[in-house]
Amino acid sequence: MENLAAALAAANLNIPVSTAISMQPLSTSYPPSAGDFSEAAKPVMAQIANFLQSKGYPLLVNVYPYFARAGDPANVDLDFALFRPGKTAVHDGELTYLNLFDSMTDAAYAALEKVGAGGVEIIVSETGWPSAGGVEAGVENAQTYVNNLIGHVTSSGTPRRPGKQVEAYIFALFNENMKPEGVEQHWGLFYPDLTPVYPLTSKIIG
Repeated sequence: MENLAAALAAANLNIPVSTAISMQPLSTSYPPSAGDFSEAAKPVMAQIANFLQSKGYPLLVNVYPYFARAGDPANVDLDFALFRPGKTAVHDGELTYLNLFDSMTDAAYAALEKVGAGGVEIIVSETGWPSAGGVEAGVENAQTYVNNLIGHVTSSGTPRRPGKQVEAYIFALFNENMKPEGVEQHWGLFYPDLTPVYPLTSKIIG
């Protein structure tokens, strides 16, 4: 990353350099303020995060509430994962979380703060919900998640970063039948023949 940034600068090209991570480098993500990188990941993530902060570049994070729900349905409320008002609210100090997307994103912000890089902006490079192939994977849940996501990120930030709308990218445009069977084939907004998997009631900006 440092070499690429130096090469771009030498060529007078003002192009940010970053990388994408999943939530796996975090050893803790609940409550969000406890978010921290694992001891194994922390040395590398500290270098990456401080490089990004020194340049003013963002960190790309893939945020998938679906996997949190599917992996622990007894403790992760479906409504909380789908941005639906429900019984679940996470109180973390003075902050209150009404959806899992914000909770996961802010856990990553907390982890960045713990390695001295609290000024790094997070861009959610992947998020979505599968429409078939697994537990809680269905057209109705996928439609609910994606439409609620669009409405949420275009109207507000996270509790930890309330003044900054979250830049987020939906995974994926098309279903992919050459991936392994199961949920991996069913993240698309469209089938390969361009037929929508479900209608979007919110406008995608991009």
